[in-house]
Amino acid sequence: MDNKKRFKAKIGNKDFTLIGTASEEHMTAVTKILNNELTKIKSQINRISDEDAAILLAFNAISNQLDKQLELDELKKKDANQ
Repeated sequence: MDNKKRFKAKIGNKDFTLIGTASEEHMTAVTKILNNELTKIKSQINRISDEDAAILLAFNAISNQLDKQLELDELKKKDANQ
């Protein structure tokens, strides 16, 4: 557990203690974005449960990650061909 730190975050209505190597600034930024996205999902879909909102948020995050990875792969491919 070298360099791992504990970070307390309030996500939605729950308190979490997260353990990782990222800086406090990074974890604070992630928490803020996560809460903003949860709020956005919950405002767009009436009566969605916290669990379903979290699942949709995770789906969106992984979808965005996949899109970014495909973009990165294309850039690497272009760079290798030059």
